[in-house]
Amino acid sequence: MFDTKKVSIEWGGKTLTLETGRVARQADGAVLATLGETVVLCAVTAAKSVKEGQDFFPLTVHYQEKFSSAGRIPGGFFKRERGATERETLVSRLIDRPLRPLFPEGFYNEINCIAQVMSYDGENEPDLLAMIAASAAMTLSGVPFMGPIGAARVGYKDGEYVLNPSDADVATGELDLMVAATHDAVMMVESEAKELSEDVMLGAVMFAHKASQQVIDAIIDLAEQAAKDPWELKQSADLSANKAKLKKLIGKDMEAAYKLTDKQARQTAINEARTKARDAFADLKEANPAEYLGTLKLVKKVEAEIVRGAILKTGRRIDGRDTKTVRPISAEVHFLPRAHGSALFTRGETQTIATTTLGTRDAEQMIDGLNGLSYQNFMLHYNFPPYSVGEVGRFGAPSRRDIGHGKLAWRALHAVLPSKEEFPYTIRVTSDITESNGSSSMATVCGGSLSLMDAGVPIKRPVSGIAMGLILEGKDFAVLSDILGDEDHLGDMDFKVAGTSEGITSLQMDIKIAGITEEIMRVALAQAHDGRAHILEEMNKALGETRTELSAHAPRIETLTVDKSKIRDIIGTGGKVIREIVATTGAKVDIDDEGVVKISSSDHSQIEAAVAWIKGIVEEAEVGKIYTGKVVNIVDFGAFVNFMGGKDGLVHVSEMKNERVEKPGDVVSEGQEVKVKVLEIDPRGKVRLSMRVVDQETGAELEDTRPAREPREPRGDRGPRRDGGGDRGGRGGDRGPRGGGDRGGDRGPRRDRGPRPEGGREGGSDEGSAPEFAPAFLTGNRD
Repeated sequence: MFDTKKVSIEWGGKTLTLETGRVARQADGAVLATLGETVVLCAVTAAKSVKEGQDFFPLTVHYQEKFSSAGRIPGGFFKRERGATERETLVSRLIDRPLRPLFPEGFYNEINCIAQVMSYDGENEPDLLAMIAASAAMTLSGVPFMGPIGAARVGYKDGEYVLNPSDADVATGELDLMVAATHDAVMMVESEAKELSEDVMLGAVMFAHKASQQVIDAIIDLAEQAAKDPWELKQSADLSANKAKLKKLIGKDMEAAYKLTDKQARQTAINEARTKARDAFADLKEANPAEYLGTLKLVKKVEAEIVRGAILKTGRRIDGRDTKTVRPISAEVHFLPRAHGSALFTRGETQTIATTTLGTRDAEQMIDGLNGLSYQNFMLHYNFPPYSVGEVGRFGAPSRRDIGHGKLAWRALHAVLPSKEEFPYTIRVTSDITESNGSSSMATVCGGSLSLMDAGVPIKRPVSGIAMGLILEGKDFAVLSDILGDEDHLGDMDFKVAGTSEGITSLQMDIKIAGITEEIMRVALAQAHDGRAHILEEMNKALGETRTELSAHAPRIETLTVDKSKIRDIIGTGGKVIREIVATTGAKVDIDDEGVVKISSSDHSQIEAAVAWIKGIVEEAEVGKIYTGKVVNIVDFGAFVNFMGGKDGLVHVSEMKNERVEKPGDVVSEGQEVKVKVLEIDPRGKVRLSMRVVDQETGAELEDTRPAREPREPRGDRGPRRDGGGDRGGRGGDRGPRGGGDRGGDRGPRRDRGPRPEGGREGGSDEGSAPEFAPAFLTGNRD
């Protein structure tokens, strides 16, 4: 029934298996990829025809993590997988980025690539496996895919590269890097690092490239067994004459437009040239729509040739800079008066308002994923409104691009954040892009770093970021620092590097051609290092180090660690005590299972009140120490005083005043605040208090003027009780008759008790038999 084909390789100490022919047989290409006990199914389908008027390549990648793969049921009301989570969106982009450049120009058939996690073992991450499965499914489908690609994840620990590291290796290591590559070149890089050097990062990329070759070979082996016949592509029409006409028509207009340094003026001139081209070929729109669309696509080629040629020949760019110069930078902090931290960062025509908000533990982001519930105390959200590029468009929920750009900046800043123990706040950074003309994600890194420092977050070092571009024609190439939007669109590479003065914290690369070499990457990294250093200098002019004080509007958090046995005392029955603390003091109180208590409020007096309350609950009373308490109950013999948290003690009526007190109610009343000294704590924990030795006004200890009680006279040797020793005042010797009975002296004969029952004690004792349930040592039966 099934024509199953399978290939397995040993890869990074584990078995990678690619299988086809058993599942999803109606798809153009379907692969079941297995690594350990993690299994991903990827299916590829392609439309057999192009939609009328289609002038772009509609590739869509969907990655889905099924909760059943980890033996879990989704949380929430609906109990099923719904819209894509942030992680699913990021992995979808991760798969899309290296696949898209490997389709031929002019191929506009819609392709759907769906990768689903079917089994997850908690050790082998499914994102890497999904990328491999997608590459294999594309290769088998017969679509014009110039792959396959391989992929590898690399860690760095103890000076060694680790292939496909576990979560534990990543957590304790210094690098988490993902690479996708063809046989010849690297296509995509995504990484987070702990301030590593350019050489270490480049070594990791090349290590991953080498490791991915095994995967590529395995996919080729599977394709030789099961690949479908390749599609026959229609021969594209020869539009060379139209291109020549376009050059003659708008070439000079485009050259003049790209010499304008102002973005808006340049865009206006370019749009005028494009309109001129459309009008010139308007007669083709009805006569030959396909040729008309093809001719309009050539306008971009004319633009690219003008821009790229000028850079390679003269070294001068659109705005007049050379290839290494960074645009002018302006940085301001405390831009917004009520934000906990804020910065306005401007680089050329790219600008962001970055804000940092501090919160308590209950503001952490809860993530429901395959590994169960987890919480993040650092969030970074990137927003790209349409006005930032002078356009009218959709505004609202974040797009896939917004999520991807935000995650890149998150990785860059995450490496320098303090631990929860050092800084127990939840941190949210927002980046609102107000102008954009090249690398707003790197502006987010710079602005986010400044806003964190302005908020008083003790980051290790400031972080800056820069976007690099590439123009590659044959063997000639030029690496561009701080690229413009047009240079990004017309170039061959988007290479983003972020880091501190000590090293790289994040590296991302996307290639629009069939890959780049190690030499180009080395040049790009070195040039990026110089650019980052320059940007850091400009940022330091605005704020050179983290502020030592938090904003007046930010919550303060004080942390206490209490004994675990005291947790229930702080919480109280049904949460009664902790709710009372919060309601009375106004502070927010969080306590975890380890006994770590966090008290937070923007009002320091509220924190002090809550801290004092909690310390009173957990503190042990100390003999001789004076406390302030409140009378909670009055009884005939004294008053009970609550003097520390939930602990009460008794002030006996004799300890209220030096003089005699008839009624405790004459001295104190319920709810009255009094000063007391701890006199004694008995073995059962009961506390004896005194008011009379404490000045009730000042709380100072007073000298005890009450004369000490005289010791009792010694009673002497009382002697034996039964033979008359010692004079007991008429009770020794013969005690005489009692109650009319004759119990003194001679008690008389004992009455006859009759015969003993059988089973009495061995030896004929007349004490009676032991009960049946008596233990052996009582019955004397030790057998």
